[in-house]
Parts: sequence; C-alpha cells; structure tokens
Amino acid sequence: MELHLTNDAATQDEQFAVDHILGAPVSQWSGSPRDAAQAEQSSSAQPNRRHLLLPVLHSVRSHIGWLSPGALNYVAIRLDVPPAEVHSVASFYDLFRLHPTPPITLHVCDDIACRTKGAEALCANLGKFLGKEGSAFLEGRAAWHRSPCLGLCDQAPAALLRSAGKSSKEWVIAQATAASIRANLQDCAQGGDGLKESRPLVREFIPQFGEPQLRLLRRAGRVAPVSLQEYLQTDGYEALRRAMEIGPEAVVREVIESRLQGRGGAAFPTGKKWEAVHLQRRPGSVHYVICNADESEPGTFKDRVLMNGDPFALIEGLTIAGFAVGAEQGYIYIRGEYPESFQIVSRAVQAARENGFLGRNILGSTFSFDIEMRRGAGAYICGEETALFNSIEGFRGEPRNKPPFPTQSGLFRQPTIVNNVETLINIPEIILKGGAAYARIGTPHSAGYRLFCLSGHVARPGTYEVAFGITLRQLIDMAGGVGGAGKLQAVLLGGAAGSFVSPQELDTPLTFEGVRAIGASLGSGVVMLFDDSVDLKDILARIAKFFRHESCGQCVPCRVGTVRQEEILHRLMMRAPNGSIQSEISLLKEAAQAMRDASICGLGQTASGAILSAIERWSVFS
Repeated sequence: MELHLTNDAATQDEQFAVDHILGAPVSQWSGSPRDAAQAEQSSSAQPNRRHLLLPVLHSVRSHIGWLSPGALNYVAIRLDVPPAEVHSVASFYDLFRLHPTPPITLHVCDDIACRTKGAEALCANLGKFLGKEGSAFLEGRAAWHRSPCLGLCDQAPAALLRSAGKSSKEWVIAQATAASIRANLQDCAQGGDGLKESRPLVREFIPQFGEPQLRLLRRAGRVAPVSLQEYLQTDGYEALRRAMEIGPEAVVREVIESRLQGRGGAAFPTGKKWEAVHLQRRPGSVHYVICNADESEPGTFKDRVLMNGDPFALIEGLTIAGFAVGAEQGYIYIRGEYPESFQIVSRAVQAARENGFLGRNILGSTFSFDIEMRRGAGAYICGEETALFNSIEGFRGEPRNKPPFPTQSGLFRQPTIVNNVETLINIPEIILKGGAAYARIGTPHSAGYRLFCLSGHVARPGTYEVAFGITLRQLIDMAGGVGGAGKLQAVLLGGAAGSFVSPQELDTPLTFEGVRAIGASLGSGVVMLFDDSVDLKDILARIAKFFRHESCGQCVPCRVGTVRQEEILHRLMMRAPNGSIQSEISLLKEAAQAMRDASICGLGQTASGAILSAIERWSVFS
C-alpha cells in the first residue's frame, strides 16, 4: 500500500529500537526508501506483522522515552501500516507520549485505595519539591504525573518509576512517601536500580503465608518464581502430564464438572467456554488461548501476586487449555503497569520453552504449543476480551460488537478462549484432584477457591484465599478487622465497576448467589474498606473520573454518558445543581440506564453501578 509519510525522519537510536524487535530491514518493503512506483505496488505478498505494533512501540518508548513523528514514520514503513493508523494506536494508550518527554517518568497513583492512604497529601508534597505535575525537574531529566490505579492497592500509596534509555528500568515504590520517592528518583538519575526496601517480597502481600490449607497461593513466596526445578519439586507439570494421559475430551469434561466460573468478573462457566472451542476442532483448524492479565480494575491486585509468585502454574494452566481446545498458540497479555510481573512471567516462559514444556512435541507427544508475551500500555478497556484481541493484533484497543462471540471469532477471527490468571491457576488443581472433588468445595452454586483483594482501611491488606461461602464479616476479621481512624462506613465490593455495601450487610455470604441477593457482585474480588473519616463524595467523584478517562470513546452512550456522569457529580459536590438535587440524581440515573442499555461493552454498562449504589444506601448528596 502507499504510505503517506511526513518529512520527519527517525534517529539512529529510534531505528535501533524498532529493529531490536523486527530485525534489520532486508528489503524495500521492510525499511528501505521506496520510489513512487514501488510505493504503488501491492504489499500483499509481504508477511503481515502488524501484530508486532504494540511491542515495537514499547521498544521505542523504553529506548527514547517518547514516540516522535520520525519514529512513527519508521514504524509505519517497517510494518507497512498507514502512518495515521500507527499514530491512532500510539495515541490510544496512556503510557505512550507523543511529545518530547524527559527520560525519567514518575507515575503517582491517586485512585481510590491510594486516596484512603494519603495520596492527595503526597501529590501536594511532590508539587512543592518537584514542581507542578507534568513539569520537568532534575535538570529537565524527569517529570511526574498523577495516575489511575497501578494495581498496588495493598501497598498504598504507590508509585511507578520508569527510566528510558539503552538500559531502561522500571520499578514500583511501595507505601510511597515524599522521602522515598525523592531517594528513588536520585538513585534512578544516577543509574541505579532503585531502593530495594521500596519493593517488598511476594510473601509480604500474602497475610496467610505459610498456612497449610492454601492451594492457589501455596507456592507464592515459598519457591523461587523463575526456578523450574523448584516448581517441578512441588508437583509442577504433573497436571499437564495427567491431562495428556486422559486426552482433550476428558480435560474439558473435568473442567465442566468442576463448575469453575471465571474469576475475572463475568463469572462465565469456564468448562462451557472451553467446550465451545473444543467442539470446533478440525484438521488444520486454528484456535488460540489467551491469558487476560490486564488486571486494571481499581482495587484488584491478586493476579499480580500470582504472576510474581507462581508464574509456572499460570503457564501450565494455559498450556492445558491449549491442549484441551486444540490450540498451538497462546498469549499472555499483562498490563503495562506491572513491569516486574512481565519480566518474571517472560523468564518463566523462556525456561519452560528451553526445557521442553513449551514448543514442539511437548513431553515427547504430538502436542505442540507455545506462548507469546504481550504488554499493555495503560488502557483499562483492554481488559475487555474483544478489545484485548484488537490490541494484540495491532489496532486500537476498542471492543467489538457481539455476536460473533470469541469462541466463534476471536483473535485473528479464529475461535479463541480467554481466561484470567486466577481462573487458569485453578486448572492444575482441577486436573489433579478431579472436577467432581473441586465442585464439592464451596457452595452448590459457587464452587472452589476464591482470591479476594483487601485494601483501604483494613488492618492487614493483601491477597486472601478462601473457599466460597465465607461471609464478608468473617473475611474482614481474617484480615485483622477495620483499620484507619474510625468506624467502618462502607465497603466497595467488586471494584470500581462493583457496588458499595453498608456495615449492616457484612453477614452476606461471599458467593455469586449471596452477593447477588443484595444487588452487588463479586466482580474481580475487590474488598475495599472505608472508615467514617472518608468523604464518600470524593471517592464517587474519583470513580466517575476513572470511567470518563478510561472510556475508549467508540460508542456514544459510554463516551457521552461517562462525561455527563462526572459533570453531574461535580455539580452536586459543589452544591451547584442544575435545578434541585433530586432532579440531578434523576438525570444521573437516566444516563446510567442509557449506558447500561446501549453501551457496546461492560465498561459503559457498569460505569454507574458503584456510584448509584452509594447514593441509594447513604443519600450522600442530600
């Protein structure tokens, strides 16, 4: 195709960053200048590598710090993608910058969990000694920005530090203070790897560490995460061996019998999803399996703990999924704010490949399966499975209309299975213990183990593993009870897309059916506590800001509705309603109904849930 380029040229460093992913150009179709006649020739015979667009953009950012017009031109030439589309994709993600940016960037979370632990005061302090948000400091080498949730709610307040260059580095700053941020910035400017005390060990995120009943968390913090040998010594890959002995049909049957429901929020029966793709197996058919690790729901961090502590269990679960549905290719898509998780899982994938657990003829069989890593770049919407497909394929991460459903037409328009990390971590347990045995854990309608992310005003924040059926009160007691300075005011259940529940509802069983009875949902396992020192109106405004910011803008109900929702809340907070308070709340409910009824995906459909639940339970604006 003809590429209409600007006159901007890539620097040698920018070309190196692109070639680092794609290899050196070997023809005029892969990087060399083209004359007018060549530009009009069809490139249909060239291999389509658009799916490498996101990794290439990441490479340029990590080497240079931002994406210049010249770099985007070179990316367009190398991938044979129109420059306008390259720019469209690059501009979609929050972690990419299209204007000159200092090489050191500090992202400070000011989302709801961090707000309960002093994020606003921290940002105000940073403004005093670093300067205004977005302005350069350290002699122009660094800048800081407020950020939506970084998935570090158990370590709030938190920050992410990124340094671009030939030896780019990224690390989190846990329980951040102005002093620890200043020290990490100074160390980063001097070429260091960050202060190690700013990054707690995995076991510090697991208050139940060492307890014998743990299954999903039993290895996390006990074995070296990238040691395949230690994984093998703790029953690692026994489930894959067992799966290959009983065959694909039996594997699917075991997962169906387990009654495992997806742990990412939608709670769809996992076995039924696998069966839908398994039944389409044909000679030469192409299927895909994807691990959705784009864990971006405010308040959620359990998948991070699993990936950092037990990556081989995730890889084994995804490999079993590939075996069951006839897929030879899998993807693990990890959110861009999890640099440590991406590094750990990437190293584990490489170790599994080098030792015959990925690749051709696994364990001496005819089964071949491999995994590619993909890293998101700051887009909550990419947690929606069809938006995730587009992101992997090198398009804007916008959701697709359904039907067709992913099991019919998913990644590259082929039948595809998508499961999140926690769901896949359950698979080895099911195969080894049997689906029927797993189904007996929990309750008749909510089977198995569940991870919950406790944060906010709780004594011991962290990831907790329980069998379904425990009450919300019992879970909070397990975490040491209410923390903070006062009495419990509210609990956010299920995340920003979930619901607020009151202290009078703490005896609700944490099951799918139990929370449904009070008009709530388990969502992604968020349990965030707020004491009575918190201004709930401020929390609701931050939730509205989050959804307005994260809406992809593709469909009108969500694009307009999230803006109107935030505007109404702002007027109510300022005590300047258009008309009466009740008319504003009625308008808020009408906008919510329109988003629920007409939005393409779950973002718009759930953007008002937590806000309306708080208004209904507490009359916060009366």
